Amino acid sequence: MENTGDTINFTAILLMVVVIVVFLFVYMLIYKRLKIYTLKTENKWDDFMLDIFKIPFLWLLVWIMIKSFAHLFLKDLTIFKYLIHSNNIVLILSVGWILMKFVKLGVFLLHKKLDVSVADNLHARRRLTQLTVFQNIADTIIVIITISVVLMTFDGAKAVGTSLLASAGVAGLIIGFAAQKSIGMFLAGIQIAITQPISLDDVVIVEGEWGRIEEITLTYVVVKIWDERRLMLPVNYFLEKPFQNWTRTSADIMGTVFFYVGYDLPVKAIRDFVPEILKDNPNWDKRVFNVQITNTNELYKEMRILVSSSDASKNWDLRTEVREKVIDFIQANYPDCFAKVRLNHNNVRAKDV
Repeated sequence: MENTGDTINFTAILLMVVVIVVFLFVYMLIYKRLKIYTLKTENKWDDFMLDIFKIPFLWLLVWIMIKSFAHLFLKDLTIFKYLIHSNNIVLILSVGWILMKFVKLGVFLLHKKLDVSVADNLHARRRLTQLTVFQNIADTIIVIITISVVLMTFDGAKAVGTSLLASAGVAGLIIGFAAQKSIGMFLAGIQIAITQPISLDDVVIVEGEWGRIEEITLTYVVVKIWDERRLMLPVNYFLEKPFQNWTRTSADIMGTVFFYVGYDLPVKAIRDFVPEILKDNPNWDKRVFNVQITNTNELYKEMRILVSSSDASKNWDLRTEVREKVIDFIQANYPDCFAKVRLNHNNVRAKDV
């Protein structure tokens, strides 16, 4: 009789494996057909949804199949309770994974409504920053809850939890001191999402470097420097230290170009020449243009050219173009008007002797 029971159990296990393999084949076949269909549609959310739920739903369906076979054919096996326990863990992990995918889908759908490609994209960047930070928070909470539920399925973990609660006085102090900075950074990330001193794609100057905010997480911020380097900063840096944000309220920006020239350079000639540079220039937004003498000393005068652009990148290109062309203009028309250090020839001869 035992041999007959073992044969039945072995047959049930073999049948379960065969059914799962066949199911996987059918599942992948259906997925490929759905993929072809979604690629033909104009919207993109169905492609995104199909991709992110492909594996989590597969786990969930496999769990249902194993659970059903175990209760129908494998109740008499000694490994039945371990199989059910493992299957329950798979269910918990699948549900947690699916919840994270739902969060990702929600962020994707909200992100589709934000257009960061327009010139004035401040509102879109702020909303995108909030979505990114709160997605990280939601994922962290889901992971913590999922792991906690998995641990609660083990009797040993319950005992460990009871013993930890009994010694909470000492353990709480140790964990509190050890996690003080981590908790501080976590709260700083939430504060940045709410108050938004920085947003994604903001132009900032930090640690003497000019760059854009490329990524904001709960613990660190990535600044993409103009030369493609990445500056990694803790998230609380932007709450504790001063920094420049050129696009805090608007992407519009004004830039200056300074020249140090002699007193004999006619400023009117520069005022008449600079509009020729700005005319039909895609980097100038036609808001501000000015040429002024902002300072003088015994050797030269300081001439400032002020120009405006719709964003920092365009303003950088515009300033370099103005600087180059004005230098060429002065060199071609007033070559003796650059700032010079004049030496007293009599003093030089006396020193030489």
